[in-house]
Amino acid sequence: MSSPSLVELAEQVCSWAGDDEQVEVYVGRGRETQIRVYEGAVEKLATADSAGVGIRVVRDHRQGFAYAGTLDEAILAETLADARDNAAFGDPDEALGLAIPDGVAVPPLDLFRPGLADFATEAKVDLALELERAVRGADARIVGLEACDYEDGSTETAVVTTTGIRVESAETYCYLSADALATVGDETQTGFWFSLGRQPDELDAAACAAEVAVRATRMLGATKPASARTTVVLDPFVTAQFLGLFGFALSGEQVLKGRSFLADRMGETVGAPVLTLVEDPTNALAMSATGTDGEGLATRRVPLLDAGVLAGFVHDSYTARRLGSASTGSAVRGFSSTPSVGTRALALTPGDRSPEQLLDDVGDGVLIASVAGLHSGVNPVSGDFSTGAEGIRIVGGALTEPLREFTIASTLQRMLADVQAVGNDIAWLPMGAAGVSLVVADVSLSGR
Repeated sequence: MSSPSLVELAEQVCSWAGDDEQVEVYVGRGRETQIRVYEGAVEKLATADSAGVGIRVVRDHRQGFAYAGTLDEAILAETLADARDNAAFGDPDEALGLAIPDGVAVPPLDLFRPGLADFATEAKVDLALELERAVRGADARIVGLEACDYEDGSTETAVVTTTGIRVESAETYCYLSADALATVGDETQTGFWFSLGRQPDELDAAACAAEVAVRATRMLGATKPASARTTVVLDPFVTAQFLGLFGFALSGEQVLKGRSFLADRMGETVGAPVLTLVEDPTNALAMSATGTDGEGLATRRVPLLDAGVLAGFVHDSYTARRLGSASTGSAVRGFSSTPSVGTRALALTPGDRSPEQLLDDVGDGVLIASVAGLHSGVNPVSGDFSTGAEGIRIVGGALTEPLREFTIASTLQRMLADVQAVGNDIAWLPMGAAGVSLVVADVSLSGR
């Protein structure tokens, strides 16, 4: 007899629910492989399997939660009993309750590659070794690698509730990444890049190595710039990091907690007209795409900024009830946690100018190649930020001398308003946002 599916397991637990309670069962399992090579040999090889269940019980507007790292039937019953016990000690809250089907259909996304399970470990090691060789051969100034990795994983989840939700989803991913050391004289710089896919034949070691080499060598000879106010062009990777900050501010959960500088500004102009921002986990190009959220509702495209106007926030069922809105299918979680609000696939609508054209339009400024400590340098309530950065000076529309040991500072509000242009080079990265070149005027650069 075959083992029950994840949905069948979740349905079994829900069948044990009492008439006076709501029960939600989130079941998940996954497999992950991590490989690191060093100087032509395997330095690390690890494979891990995980499985578990998270159960929420809501009774009398009180919520209880419990989880277990196994799918054993006896443990499932114990976990439900623990969740019931915990509900008895919960604080009453009229907004507490499970998600209710809202009629939005689950998008038919192709995110799972069954062939990943059959791809031999030796072949995965070969991919990592191929990348290491390609990086070392890309530029004579590259003297070594801090890391050269292959990683993949598959996840399967199911959510069943007594309110009528019954969904399942599955995704796979894999990527190559390298962090290289480039040296001239006694100076050493580093450069990192990656290649993403859902199965190994989608990875491109040669293209990854070429980008690693560019990023490792372009900062050699960098100097500390003079302080100034200047126009900056954000590298796509940097833009994606900033979008993560805006996604935090656009969360209904942060609005409830008084931690968003965008609270109470719905319908107002908060950014430049060139800015249209959406959250779209139904875009299969995003490695974090998924058809269902952590409460079992269908994910969907959520407009956040429309030509600079604040068009919406992301919500789960709880924040939607508290704020008089509707869930946007934006609950995120694992089996060991209750749902919270989060973004998975933020993206700016790209413009019609290439990165080279943007540099030409800017004339003089600074390309911000990387930032350090961005999240710790931001006040989410005031929007103030100050972060360490490295970059390349732009003179007459061309990249010239590399720059380091400076900070850039502004406010997120002013940054939104000062965006001059969005590039056409949108690219999905190993994070919850797409990257794109972004031109921002009047940024404070503090150096010497």
